[in-house]
Amino acid sequence: MSRIGRTPITIPAGVKIRAEEATLFVEGGKGKLSIVLPPAILVTTEGEKMKVATKEEGKTGRMMHGLYRALIANMVQGVSAGFSKELEIVGVGYRASLQGKQLNLSVGFSHPVVVSIPEGITVEVPKPTFLIVKGADRQAVGQFAANLRGIAPPEPYKGKGIKYANEVIRRKAGKAATGAGAKAG
Repeated sequence: MSRIGRTPITIPAGVKIRAEEATLFVEGGKGKLSIVLPPAILVTTEGEKMKVATKEEGKTGRMMHGLYRALIANMVQGVSAGFSKELEIVGVGYRASLQGKQLNLSVGFSHPVVVSIPEGITVEVPKPTFLIVKGADRQAVGQFAANLRGIAPPEPYKGKGIKYANEVIRRKAGKAATGAGAKAG
């Protein structure tokens, strides 16, 4: 039995969970999420706790058990508290602005990059060089933040680009200037 899968999921107040056939629906203050459960997974609710069990033993059953327990726990946390990723934009003249459901990025190209914000995701721009991506779906928030970072990944020489707020960029030394004592061959 999976150690992660054995851990019960605590259901916070205000979160409603219902199952219809093989689909589990989770609703809360931050949104609605659903997941299709494989036939090998059983979900039971006992008051404020939810337990995930598996019908089949073996390696595949243990993997599915832990995976679906983690996915359901992320759904419960997403609809109650939500997820967020913070991004920093580093570089002279690099900035971001929000125009409705479009994010306008000026990140060193000859033209501004316009990115559509997907449904279920919100983006805040408290400063022109700082972005906060929020949403109920952990995977969607992480993927959108990774897509934004991929537009202009941080480069190792000057550190310019879009990076996560807690990311440390390993810097490289630039081309060493030749000293006055070097022979000009």
